[in-house]
Amino acid sequence: MSEAALAVHQFRYDQKVFWRNPASVGFTVLFPVMFLVLFELLFSSNHLEGLGVDSSTYYVPAIITLAVVSATFQNLAMSVTIDREDGLLKRSRGTPLPSWAFIAGRVGNSVVVAVLMLVLVAALGRIAYDVEVPWDRAPAILVTLALGAATFSCLGLALTAAIPSQSAAAPITNLVIFPLYFLSGVFVPESEVPDGVIDFSAAFPVRHFFQAFFTAWDPNTAGAGFEWGHLAVVAAWGLLGLAIAVRFFRWTPKEG
Repeated sequence: MSEAALAVHQFRYDQKVFWRNPASVGFTVLFPVMFLVLFELLFSSNHLEGLGVDSSTYYVPAIITLAVVSATFQNLAMSVTIDREDGLLKRSRGTPLPSWAFIAGRVGNSVVVAVLMLVLVAALGRIAYDVEVPWDRAPAILVTLALGAATFSCLGLALTAAIPSQSAAAPITNLVIFPLYFLSGVFVPESEVPDGVIDFSAAFPVRHFFQAFFTAWDPNTAGAGFEWGHLAVVAAWGLLGLAIAVRFFRWTPKEG
């Protein structure tokens, strides 16, 4: 069997494992949907001054941002750390499966889930809250999704180097990402966030990823909807995450 075929086999295996794990599905799939419904209950029909959209139009791309980051960064950081500490990564290196194929399967699974979450949240927004899907800006949405998924996958793998144990995986990952959701305008409309906080969040990729998604989804956007400046920052973070992952990624448990 070729290495490419092994990578595809690993991807299919990871898909089966993911969908058969109620905890993973619940956190990755139902968690963003719950937030969309919750925010709509709290801010239903509110017009966001300064942004020119209502709360529904704002929160659909915001929750898609959350869903993509959850499916890639959070899912990979936690699941890969757990498998490493269980010795699964170490055992996999003693098999014919190439190391890159193992990682490709995990990342591929996360990207597929991210795409499904885009479809699910967009459909829910359209059906339940009458938020139009900007089909004319679909290329910008897909490019933003692909770049964001790649970047946060790299960052998730990089973070595993800083997580010492299974029990620390969820707390450390959530401690890193959840404050950024609040500071970056994902949970709280940016029109309600102090300028200094927004300026601080601009140093991190979540803010730029959300801005690129919001621009592509915003009905007031003119043109194709590409935010190249924000996408460049997201890509730079992805390259940084890749460099850290290549240098510090561990295949063996802390005990060796």
